[in-house]
Amino acid sequence: MKLLLKSASYIFHPLWMPFAGSLLYFVLSPRFFPLELIKAKLLAIAIITLFIPVVFYFLLKNLGKANSPFLPDVRERRWPLLFHVLLTIMVLYQILNIYNYPALYFYFVGILFSSLTCLILAFFRVKVSLHLVGLSGFTMFIIALGVHFHLNLIYSIAFLITALGLTASSRLYYRAHSFLELILGLIIGFLPQLIVLNYWL
Repeated sequence: MKLLLKSASYIFHPLWMPFAGSLLYFVLSPRFFPLELIKAKLLAIAIITLFIPVVFYFLLKNLGKANSPFLPDVRERRWPLLFHVLLTIMVLYQILNIYNYPALYFYFVGILFSSLTCLILAFFRVKVSLHLVGLSGFTMFIIALGVHFHLNLIYSIAFLITALGLTASSRLYYRAHSFLELILGLIIGFLPQLIVLNYWL
């Protein structure tokens, strides 16, 4: 059980969620996209949202500004969150556009607002669960894709809800967050994705 809880913290790390949402968008969308275009978009999103943040984390670690990939100290979160906001803006302006990828574009808009909220709270030393921010936003996006494209994603949604419970349990078990911090993370991830549905669903 301990191994399962520990694994959940890595498997459902918030760093994976932007790329996971992008990948599933292209997998689930009934629209035709050339394979080369899909590869190019996914590679660009992976570089910006995965590889560059990992390099930035190791830079912060070498400078003594971060001690763990989970950023347990709220003060350690300010630079990574600011950097994540800038990278998300880069995706919106350089990789995606509202006309060809409306659902995916607004998914990143939701991510941007969630990240900005977490950044503002970090400056006020309010810690939230970034794991639940990422996973709850991703879950809402998958639910919306199912509705938009008229797909039966009940098993996928059930899995993600289970993953939310498992990840929350993991963060509580390892005393990484309080119950209130988990609830805040859930709301901050879920609510922006729900709001942006008005613009593309």
